[in-house]
Amino acid sequence: MSFSLTWLPDVLKNAGLKVSLVDGWETRGLGDIGNVFGVICHHTGVKNASKLNMPTLKSLRDGRKAEPGLAALPGPLAQLGLGRDGTYFVIAAGRAAHAGKGSFRGVSGNLRFIGIEAENGGTSNDPWPDIQLEAYHRGVAAILKRLGKDASFCCGHKEYAPTRKDDPSLNMDNFRSAVASLLSGASPPPSPIPSSEPSPPAGAAPRPTIRRPLRNEFVRQVQAKLGLIADGIFGPETEATVRAFQRDHGLVPDGIVGPKTWRELDLV
Repeated sequence: MSFSLTWLPDVLKNAGLKVSLVDGWETRGLGDIGNVFGVICHHTGVKNASKLNMPTLKSLRDGRKAEPGLAALPGPLAQLGLGRDGTYFVIAAGRAAHAGKGSFRGVSGNLRFIGIEAENGGTSNDPWPDIQLEAYHRGVAAILKRLGKDASFCCGHKEYAPTRKDDPSLNMDNFRSAVASLLSGASPPPSPIPSSEPSPPAGAAPRPTIRRPLRNEFVRQVQAKLGLIADGIFGPETEATVRAFQRDHGLVPDGIVGPKTWRELDLV
């Protein structure tokens, strides 16, 4: 049976955010969540992984093994994972073991908070990509709007458990200010990616915007330009290679081949 947070993907998609569903997410959880009070923001704390989009996804889904001085923790460890490219990975629709001991505004427990784990090492040599930080703000705003809450119902793990945690490595007052601006409508919505090229090469038909998990001839063309096996399937390897190409060419590394990425690929 599905748990109660099955509304999460639609809320995030309607906010213009990129969403990836983790298999089994609807029935994953440590039981169902209760009456949601707010959102707790985290960072994963994984060091030396800045080239990877969401290396912690498996552990967020399955849990943490026991380590010296650290007890095992069953998964899921958050309802949502936020990749460096701004993708929200929907991990669980039920309760997640993300909060632990602590409280915010007098409320405590995993039953009362949705947890978002953003991929970041929490160090000065792992800066937050603009696309990820904007997605963090917009995702939290969308969830709070769905809950009928304002920005004051969002906190950092370091505010919930100040004697235990120091994440996320963000100024949470500034974070809440950005979320409040989105909730009030003061911040403009993100510009949608066109569905096809508005200005294709001379004499050519407009090429569509393509992304995972499409399968077609246009995917085959992209794979050939990137030196991949041209099987026409836009899977995880193709997406990762597109993101790397975009980073190397000064584009937003979202893994989506839209008009700007098509133009750069034409130069290859």
